[in-house]
Amino acid sequence: MKRFFFISTFFGLAFFLAGCSPASPAKKSAAAPVLTVLAVESNVPVRIDPPPVGHVMTFSTVTLHSQIQGMISEVHFQEGQEVKKGDLLFTIDPRPSQAALDVARAALERDSAQLEYAKINFAREQKLYDQKLISQDELDTNRANFDALAGTVAADRAAITNALLNLDYCQIRAPIDGRTGSLIAYAGNVVKAPDDTLLMINQIHPIYVAFSVPEQYLPEIKREMLTKALKVSVTFQNMEVEPPQGELTFVDNAVDMTTGMIQLKATFPNARGILWPGQFVQVELTLSELTNAIVVPSQAVQTGQNGQFLYVVKPDQTVEERTVTTGITYQGGTVVARGLSAGETVVTDGQSRLVPGVKVDVKNSIQPDAPAVTSATP
Repeated sequence: MKRFFFISTFFGLAFFLAGCSPASPAKKSAAAPVLTVLAVESNVPVRIDPPPVGHVMTFSTVTLHSQIQGMISEVHFQEGQEVKKGDLLFTIDPRPSQAALDVARAALERDSAQLEYAKINFAREQKLYDQKLISQDELDTNRANFDALAGTVAADRAAITNALLNLDYCQIRAPIDGRTGSLIAYAGNVVKAPDDTLLMINQIHPIYVAFSVPEQYLPEIKREMLTKALKVSVTFQNMEVEPPQGELTFVDNAVDMTTGMIQLKATFPNARGILWPGQFVQVELTLSELTNAIVVPSQAVQTGQNGQFLYVVKPDQTVEERTVTTGITYQGGTVVARGLSAGETVVTDGQSRLVPGVKVDVKNSIQPDAPAVTSATP
């Protein structure tokens, strides 16, 4: 009975294993789950990689001083206020300047009357001289007196002009559009011209962003600037708006020999005041644009012994290993220079399960936007 039991058990186990073996090929032929995306054709801006760090600079800065000495009688603005060119900012006590103007005008009236008398007297003396009734010396003396009074009247007129100018200086106005800083001199302070500083105004509409790039980019930057304005955009921490857009407007006249960098400046309209002087920003300088470039997500590109490749899904749902030549990359996108056409389906996730010819099961096909920008390598 034991012998019969062992023989029955042996054949039963054999039949069981034989019954399970047909399932193995089915497991091997199961489709591999993958994520895919369509290769897209897009125009891709070429930008410097890595993006340089820049800092925001005022377009211009004016330090206000009084041009006359006197007491500040009134301040017409608030600290940090936006002002326009010509806005009244300070009033210096005008009474001393007004008094000086009145004195100059009185002196002009007095000297003008004396000049008129000297003119009449000189004309009379001229007639007497013509009649041989007075000497040449007497005539010359009257002429000198007349000329001296004419000079005095001219000096009086100049004094009035100067007094009017000083009276105008009693009103200190904004020389540029900008934003005022901290108030340095308050109403009641006596200011001394031109030593005392009253205020600083920063022009921030437009505004500069200064940054530096390696000198190897200089030839391309100069070449591109000959044909078009180079676009610049900036980003910064906690930015809640679209990146401000500007143009490259300045290239320094020398490369820094210690760092091998060259300084550039971009001008931004900054109409909404998003950029602020002294702020640090990340700068993206667009050098050129690749037209009709084939773009895929960077995770689709794999690196093997023979270089870079990606898996392309064919119409029969099997994959092909495709060797490609890639170009620039940025923000998750890679440009494929050769080896791929727009509209082909590439695998973006699950490549570790794939070999050429294996069937795939597309779990979730995605179609991301083409990358907005890309990086450049000199």
